Amino acid sequence: MSTLKGFVSLLLLSLTTLTWGIPLILLTLVKLVTPGRRWRRRVLTGLNWVALNWMGSNLWWMRRWLRPPLELKLPEGLSRDRWWLVLSNHRSWTDIFLLFFAFHRRIPMPHFFVKRQLIWIPIVGLAFWAMEFPMLRRLTREQRERHPHLARRDREATERMCRHARERPIAIYNFVEGTRFTPAKHGAQGAPYRHLLRPRAGGIAQVVGLLGDRLGGILDVTLHYDDPAPSFWGFLCGREERVVLEARRLEVPAWMLEGDYHDNTDYKERFQTWLNALWQDKDRRLDAHR
Repeated sequence: MSTLKGFVSLLLLSLTTLTWGIPLILLTLVKLVTPGRRWRRRVLTGLNWVALNWMGSNLWWMRRWLRPPLELKLPEGLSRDRWWLVLSNHRSWTDIFLLFFAFHRRIPMPHFFVKRQLIWIPIVGLAFWAMEFPMLRRLTREQRERHPHLARRDREATERMCRHARERPIAIYNFVEGTRFTPAKHGAQGAPYRHLLRPRAGGIAQVVGLLGDRLGGILDVTLHYDDPAPSFWGFLCGREERVVLEARRLEVPAWMLEGDYHDNTDYKERFQTWLNALWQDKDRRLDAHR
């Protein structure tokens, strides 16, 4: 029966995506022929409306059909009229919908750092492109050293998003580990954490540098799954065990607004130290949940 429930859930997800995909495609075509940033910004407002309704439609049937055992712990002071940087650990594709459960219409439209390969997902990839999500290449240190122009393109994509983001409040979501946690990846990295992979600081440092004066705060999200190996298919089948989503609001330290991550070695080390300390604390909190 759980497998049948999973196929029904997959059908519902596909139907909502196809339904809202129609206005998405039409608005994307309009955006392609719209001259001037001012008018394209109005089209982007329409695209945001489509995306928010796609999220809301999926959350509506998920609450009633899947009834996920989700415990939310959210800070006060969330607002749709402010800019936010959301940082989270990453365990499963389910994480994305759990973040929607937590923050949908509590903070502005989410913008994700997404892997470039995801542009090939039907409709969803088009939405990422049309809504100007930064499409990044996940490069290793060796690849960045051999092909610095690729890393530069990633930075330019982030800069473009942040420049446009100053026009209206948005929430920028970043899974700073860069990929989903698995025991194999954890072992290959030799990460100094029990439940986490090594975080990457470059993207969020660039966001803080470009938008720090606008940010209402940093939302530090910790996702704990009782299931040691969560999966999106298990979530769609209604088999997911208890999940705890705990969010803390952090102020942006003043020193973060006064440096350049890519050109200032001292600033880069200080930023990495701050993020590693945040991840060590997150690892301890995950230990406490267990």
